[in-house]
Amino acid sequence: MAGGLPRTQARRAAVQALYQALVNNQPPEKDTMDFVMGEYANKIDKNYFQLLVEGVTKEIDTIDAELTHAVDRRLSAVDPVEVSVLRIAVFEYLHRPDIPYRVVLNEAVELAKSFGGEQGHKYVNGVLDKMGARLRQVEYQAAKAARQKNKQR
Repeated sequence: MAGGLPRTQARRAAVQALYQALVNNQPPEKDTMDFVMGEYANKIDKNYFQLLVEGVTKEIDTIDAELTHAVDRRLSAVDPVEVSVLRIAVFEYLHRPDIPYRVVLNEAVELAKSFGGEQGHKYVNGVLDKMGARLRQVEYQAAKAARQKNKQR
C-alpha cells in the first residue's frame, strides 16, 4: 500500500483528529483539524478527510453500536488509537460501498501499525474481519471463497 496516496493520507490525518477528540472527550475542533490537515499539506485528499471526520462524528452512535458486535470489551477499554481506526473503517464499511472491503481492512491495519500499540493491528484486523462478515457479507464471502481457492492451488 503506497503511503503517499491522497486517501491514505486523509485516513492517517482523520485517525489523528479523531484520536485527539477522543482523548480530549470533545468533538474534533477546527484548530485540530486545520493543524492535522496542515501537517499533510498537499498530500491529502482534504474532502475525504473532512468526510471521514464529520461522518464518524455524526454517526458515532451507530458506528459504536455496530462495533459492539465484534469487540470483546467495552470500547472505553480499547486503546484510543485503535478505536479511532475502527470507527473510520466501520464508517467506510457502512457508507462507502465503492471502497472494497479488503481495501478498508488493509488500510485500517496499516493505520494501526503506524499509530497503535505493538499488537494493535492484529486486534484491528480481527475486529474488522468480523465486521466485514457482518456489514459486507457478499464481498466477504467472495473474498473468503477466493482465499480458499488459492489455498487449493
